[in-house]
Amino acid sequence: MASPEDAARLEREIRMDWEKSGSPAMDLLLKRGKDALEAGELELAIGHLSALTDHAPDFAEGWHARAMAFYQEEEFGLALHDLEVTLALNPRHFAAIYGLGVVMESLGRDTDAYALYTRVLSLHPHHQDALEGVERLKARVNGTEI
Repeated sequence: MASPEDAARLEREIRMDWEKSGSPAMDLLLKRGKDALEAGELELAIGHLSALTDHAPDFAEGWHARAMAFYQEEEFGLALHDLEVTLALNPRHFAAIYGLGVVMESLGRDTDAYALYTRVLSLHPHHQDALEGVERLKARVNGTEI
């Protein structure tokens, strides 16, 4: 298993690889969508990312980014759909698996969220948010020992 420092470096490399569509125009749409998302301009982000998913339907990161925007808009059904597409295209996309966990937890489906956070950790044992999710849900899902 990688050290926490190596894991952080590897994660950055993986994420950079995920962001490469193979098309400068599609990469620009992803950047504009993520920039708008970061600025809290959700409608603009969804517009850019929808154009991206329309023009590059096999580019998993476009679907993942749009799922994040839908989640922030509390459009959980749309977020779930886009996360499922992301995972159909890239089954080891640990950020999408984590996102599914977050949506499940938001919907009160703690057992599903716990399982998803655990799945993230099987791919990325140092994923801090998944570690916190497992810890947060452990007692609710597994009960407490007497």
